[in-house]
Amino acid sequence: MSEHNIQNTEEHAHDEHAGLSKSKIWQVFFILLGITVVEFIIALVILPKGMMGHTTGNVLYILLTILKAYYIVAYFMHLKFEKTGLQLALGLAFIFIIYFIVLMLIEGGYLHLHMSLHS
Repeated sequence: MSEHNIQNTEEHAHDEHAGLSKSKIWQVFFILLGITVVEFIIALVILPKGMMGHTTGNVLYILLTILKAYYIVAYFMHLKFEKTGLQLALGLAFIFIIYFIVLMLIEGGYLHLHMSLHS
């Protein structure tokens, strides 16, 4: 009976990391490196020279950062290899966090505008 448990444990451990080979790790690394290079180009070249508006640059920068976060969580934290229920639960929580951040930014901008008018 213990021999059966050992075999199941070894199979489970092998299945858990079956989708994450060395080549996949390097592929994800170079994707993250490319996204980081694009972020640096936006922050250090494009925005200071005025080639793009700050709002557009910030939105693009935030989207690239979210994309990097996806790759880190999916591959290096192994969420891509989890069951769909856990992925949906964490994804829904992430959507609510983003929603609350957007609401706080909108409210902060409103308060900043109206507080500066009264002083």
